[in-house]
Amino acid sequence: MDDLEIGRRLAATFPGVNVLVANGDSFFIYDPDRDLPPQRQMPFLTIVTSDSYDKDSQLDRPGVYRLNVGLTKTTYTSLFGDAAAEWDYAAIDTVMPHPVYAPQYWVCVLNPSEATLGEIGPLLTEAYDFAVRKYTNQRQRHDS
Repeated sequence: MDDLEIGRRLAATFPGVNVLVANGDSFFIYDPDRDLPPQRQMPFLTIVTSDSYDKDSQLDRPGVYRLNVGLTKTTYTSLFGDAAAEWDYAAIDTVMPHPVYAPQYWVCVLNPSEATLGEIGPLLTEAYDFAVRKYTNQRQRHDS
């Protein structure tokens, strides 16, 4: 499965998501009304296809892309703890801390297989649900 196919699948799975594409990378933002100002457009998932942001994953290899998922602190620490570990950030189909955004509780996987997508399905749903909660809370504060 390539980055375009997984992007289509994710966009179809989560209602209210606006997918912004820039330079071949996809940013999944919960914005059901498509009216968030740019400073409020924070993705909960991204698909990155190049080494523009970092070189740790070696995305310059043909066909390699990275799915990134923003988690809650609780879920992230339940998976990886607080301690730093050595990771091969170029490993294919391995769920691991994000090479740059792990301190913000992001995880990633390069070229996830169907089995890995099934395993991380709950993480994808949690990231989406968290984005919906943040959006709803912000709208309630703004409308009050």
